[in-house]
Amino acid sequence: MSEKEFERYEAELRGVAPAPLPEHFLARLQAAKPEMQMKERRPFRPSDEWQSWSGMLRWLGPSTALAAIGLLAFRAEMTPGISAKKQPLAIASGFKADNVQVDEDLVSSFDLVAVSPTGQPVRFHCRQWRDQLVATDSSHGVKIEQSNPRVEVVPASIETY
Repeated sequence: MSEKEFERYEAELRGVAPAPLPEHFLARLQAAKPEMQMKERRPFRPSDEWQSWSGMLRWLGPSTALAAIGLLAFRAEMTPGISAKKQPLAIASGFKADNVQVDEDLVSSFDLVAVSPTGQPVRFHCRQWRDQLVATDSSHGVKIEQSNPRVEVVPASIETY
């Protein structure tokens, strides 16, 4: 159906009046649905008891949060192991690394093909690495180990024959 035919059909439908309901059907509908009386609507008014509680509840959340923050700050000051003023062990004791090892391990390698916005396929070569650093200070008997994951994604050309 073309657009002109569709518009003409809609115009014809707008001009047609709906058919009246059959009398026996209308009588059945009116008999099945008794007339409803509209009740007077009154605005909601909370009771006096609820209003006194709502004022207290309004302050309960912020005051609880403030008390929790104060308790955590007090605990951090009183606990010997937790203090913001202490320096890390490496700085406080003069950490001097005499043995440093840097390592990288290939965890996985895979290729991925995606479609660019222009519709051309693009191939990516993906590698997942684990980088590791180990620093040792044998005079103080301290060993620091750190391991980080790393992902390397390199676009590669797709050769077509």
